[in-house]
Amino acid sequence: MRKPFVAGNWKMYKTVAEARQLVSELVPGLQAVEGVEKVICPPFTSLLAVASLLEGTNIGLGAQNMHWEASGAYTGEISPPMIAELCRYVILGHSERRQFFGETDDSVNVKLQSALAHGLTPIVCVGETLNEFENNQTVEVISRQIHQDFHGIQGLFDLENNPPFVVAYEPIWAIGTGKPSTADGAATIVSEVIRPALKDMFGDSVSRAVRVLYGGSVKASNAAEFFSEVEIDGALVGGASLNVADFTQIAQSAAR
Repeated sequence: MRKPFVAGNWKMYKTVAEARQLVSELVPGLQAVEGVEKVICPPFTSLLAVASLLEGTNIGLGAQNMHWEASGAYTGEISPPMIAELCRYVILGHSERRQFFGETDDSVNVKLQSALAHGLTPIVCVGETLNEFENNQTVEVISRQIHQDFHGIQGLFDLENNPPFVVAYEPIWAIGTGKPSTADGAATIVSEVIRPALKDMFGDSVSRAVRVLYGGSVKASNAAEFFSEVEIDGALVGGASLNVADFTQIAQSAAR
């Protein structure tokens, strides 16, 4: 059985003081939700403060991005060891990173290999644009992303017994638009595109063991619909993760 997984991506929201306040309010409700892996991904500036508040809880901490080098003259970047000192998780290849900061499947791939080498659990995002969706290119785009993003990690890790990564399917046309994919549509992409691509690379047992999340306008009001699909193992939540009641309810829906 794949353990449900719910991660909150705070994006570029919340000062350190605001992050402390939000986490203080989130912890009691999230702590009470059992049987779900729960992760909070605040901005870099708040990682240390949030880490101290999550210490001793059953809630994980993640970063929103990282550089692939362990150190170096990369002004403004954050290295895997810097993240691993505080976090267990890291989001890689989010569509906003690809759209606004020029990230490619190649850069996601080197980041993925580096994250794994430093003991982090990557949450790797894939998804198609509105133009690609309307031109029936979804299968081609996502299959390519999986094959290129995960290239070269075969044989390096114990993939079969403990896949060290999570995949998040985020149709770009649904992110922040308030127009999510249908639950059935998202589940179809997972079962007919993402898992077959993973099977092609790593074998059937790995493809069935990897947790695949849905992301894109996930709300408290629609989360249960997505989680009712057996192929969807949880959610990467954006705006709703900044609301205590909404994010807690989404985690509760995953538990059910």
